[in-house]
Amino acid sequence: MADVCSRPPDFLSPSGDQTLAPALGSVVTLNCTAWVVSPPHCPLPSVQWLKDGLPLGNGSHHGLHEESWVKTNSSEVLVSSVLGVNLTGAEDYGAFACSVWNVSSSSFTLWRAGPAGHLAAVLASLLVLLALLLAALLYVKCRLNVQLWYQDNYGEVEMNDGKLYDAYVSYSDSPEDRKFVNFILKPQLERHRGYKLFLDDRDLLPRAEPSADLLVNLSRCRRLIVVLSDAFLGRAWCSHSFREGLCRLLELTRRPIFITFEGQRRDPEHPALLLLRQHRHLVTLLRWRPGSVTPSSDFWKELQLALPRKVQYRTREGDPQTRLQDDKDPMLIVRGQVSEGRTLDPELDLDPEGDLGVRGPVFGEPPAPPHASGVSPGEARGSEVDVSDLGSRNYSARTDFYCLVSEEDM
Repeated sequence: MADVCSRPPDFLSPSGDQTLAPALGSVVTLNCTAWVVSPPHCPLPSVQWLKDGLPLGNGSHHGLHEESWVKTNSSEVLVSSVLGVNLTGAEDYGAFACSVWNVSSSSFTLWRAGPAGHLAAVLASLLVLLALLLAALLYVKCRLNVQLWYQDNYGEVEMNDGKLYDAYVSYSDSPEDRKFVNFILKPQLERHRGYKLFLDDRDLLPRAEPSADLLVNLSRCRRLIVVLSDAFLGRAWCSHSFREGLCRLLELTRRPIFITFEGQRRDPEHPALLLLRQHRHLVTLLRWRPGSVTPSSDFWKELQLALPRKVQYRTREGDPQTRLQDDKDPMLIVRGQVSEGRTLDPELDLDPEGDLGVRGPVFGEPPAPPHASGVSPGEARGSEVDVSDLGSRNYSARTDFYCLVSEEDM
C-alpha cells in the first residue's frame, strides 16, 4: 500500500531543472505542476518549496498559491503550485525546489545577472567605425589608381576606328597657353603616356557653324581637350554663344574635356564655367592646381581616365639581323669578336633596342697579345672582322645612320 502512495509524480512544469537570471528588483513567478497518482486510501498530495535545501517559510518576499484537481473516476490528481519571488536583494537569489510528498522534486536556480555589459558593443561599434573610415580613406587615396588599373585591363579598346589622333587640343594663341600645351600637356601625354595629340591654337567655334577644317580635324581625333584659360574665356563667343557652341561640340565629339585653372584672374562666375558645372554629366571638367604638374598627381590620372585606353605592345628588341646566330657584321661587334654560333651578349649592349646602342668603342678593345693566344698578330686581326659577306647584306631596313664607303668613293 505504501508503494502505491509513494509513486513519483510526473512533472509538467518545469520539464527539467531551469536556470534563470532575472534582474534585481523584478518579480519572478515559479510554476510547479505535476500529475500525482493518489488512490482513495492515499492522502491528498501537497507541494513543498525549498530554498537552498531548507523549507521556505512565509515572508514578505514570497507569495504562494497552490491548487489541485482530481481527475473524474480516476486516482490521478493534478497539483499546481505557483511561487512568486520578489527580488529586492542579493539574498533573494538561490536554488529553489518544489517537491511532492518528499518523493520527487524539480528545481529552479535563480542567479543574479550582472549589470548590462556595453563594453563589447562599444568596442564593436568602434571597430566598425574604424573600418568605415579606413575604407573611405582608401577610396579617396586609391580610387583613381583602381579605376586606371581597371581601364588598362578591362576598358574599351578604341582601335581600328579610322582615327589618327587620340585627342584634339584647342587652346588660345597666348604665350601662357602655348607654354602650358607645348611644354607641359603635350610632353606628359605623348612622351610619358603614349598618346598622340593634334594641336590647334585657332578659335574652336568662332562662327555660327563649324568650319570644314574643324569638322575634318575633329573627325580624326577620338577626344577633344579644351584649355579654358583666362585668355580663352576672354573671347567674345565664350560669353555670348558658348551654350550653342557646347551643344555643337557634344554632337561632334564624345564627352569633351575642359581644363580650367585654379588661379586664373577671371571671375569664377563666368557664364561658360557655370554652364559646364551644370552639365557635368555630359562633359569632363578638370581643374589645374599648383601641385598638378607632378606626374603622379590626380590631374593626370583623371585626364588619363577621360582619354582612350592605351594598349601596350611588346616590341621586338633590336634589328632582326642581330638575332641571327652567324651574324658577324663588323658594325654590330661589341667589344671584340663574336664567338662562333652565338649572338651578342645582351649584358654588354646597353641599348638593345638599337643596332648601335653601345656607349663606347664599336669595335671593342684590342685583341690579346700574340704570346697569350699563340696566334700571330696578322692572324688575330684577320679573324676579328669577317667582311666576306658584306656585299650580300641588306641594310635598307636599318634605322641608324651609318653607311659603307667603297673604294670608288675614296
